[in-house]
Amino acid sequence: MKSITSRDNAFYKELKNLATSSQARRKAKRSLLDGVHLCESWLDLRGAPEHCVVSDEALHNPEVAAIVARVEDLHALVTALPDALFGAISQVENGVNIVFVVESPTPLMPPGLVESSVLLDGVQDPGNVGSILRSAAASGIKQVYCSPGTAFCWSPKVLRAAMGAHFVLDIFENIELAPLVRDAKVPVLATSGYAAEQLYALDLRRPVAWILGHEGQGVSRELLEIATHRVAVPHAGKVESLNVAACAAVCFFEQLRQGQAAGQA
Repeated sequence: MKSITSRDNAFYKELKNLATSSQARRKAKRSLLDGVHLCESWLDLRGAPEHCVVSDEALHNPEVAAIVARVEDLHALVTALPDALFGAISQVENGVNIVFVVESPTPLMPPGLVESSVLLDGVQDPGNVGSILRSAAASGIKQVYCSPGTAFCWSPKVLRAAMGAHFVLDIFENIELAPLVRDAKVPVLATSGYAAEQLYALDLRRPVAWILGHEGQGVSRELLEIATHRVAVPHAGKVESLNVAACAAVCFFEQLRQGQAAGQA
């Protein structure tokens, strides 16, 4: 285990850039996983990080000590920082001071939409994007395509909201969605509060692609026009529509419910 005590250390400066700059994360193709849960999930699902960074005080925490031991067993780098230095690289208030530096996965682009997937059309709120990723992973969906303008999936806020879902998904960013939709080999369902078709009337026992749109503007007109179906989630009460992350969860788990019911029939 190495120790860093100077703010002028080159690696420490790199850490601060990764922690505070989306541009730096994109350029370096690296991300910071902040906290015990994300670090444990990475170890369980992906293996060793490029680098594990902890605060001196956190080394006395049994959960952190166990993670550090696993990292060292995998022969990955571990560096300790004074608590005062660590504070500048963590965005979690009152968190446990451990982060992983990992290479942001860049999966190979598949030939097209041939299995259940999610298309995010300008979903801007990191919390919504993270929640959608989490619901997708929990319902068995494996692929997520993000248009330009969608929140960067490997940002700290999205990572925290997704709670490790990233590590079981193939995530494709800055993708023009219209060509994917036109050439899709599965039905494409665009969600809209104004659609005539109701979610629960659809046959979802086969793979489908879901399009979810911007929090205020919804799915773009172009994508609505070329989608196979335009789908509304029915709801009672006087609210205008569901939050996009809530809408996604309802859709994904209705698909899962129908698929499981068909399997038991």
